[in-house]
Amino acid sequence: MSKTEKPRPAFGHAMEETFARILEYYGIEWEYEPTTFVLRRDEEGNVLEAFAPDFYLPEQDLYVELTTLRPRLIRHKNRKIRLMRELYPHINVKLFKRQDIRALMLKFGLTEEALRILGTEAQAPSPSENGQDEEGPKP
Repeated sequence: MSKTEKPRPAFGHAMEETFARILEYYGIEWEYEPTTFVLRRDEEGNVLEAFAPDFYLPEQDLYVELTTLRPRLIRHKNRKIRLMRELYPHINVKLFKRQDIRALMLKFGLTEEALRILGTEAQAPSPSENGQDEEGPKP
């Protein structure tokens, strides 16, 4: 690794690493979870809920969130993105759903990676997708 290269982040999901590889292949600069947006605070100012999109693409000024959850299980992500857009209207954010990610992987010949996000195991919610983030469970 050269002095200018950053160490590889510890991705939360193999699909995120594959997405990063696609971005790198096309020379698209990216950052992994660089910003956490506060969505709710209590009366004392403590963070109750926050959202950290998976990627930031500086050249496009775009945050990208990836999910492999089934459509009926992603309502909490849709809610967070909706709330983020209300609180931070100047921030661009895009949600890539499982079918979007699979189509992208298949387009670039990543059949094996696409198969990994096909079954129900790939769709199980992580602790953060289950209403628990770094701040703890949601009330």
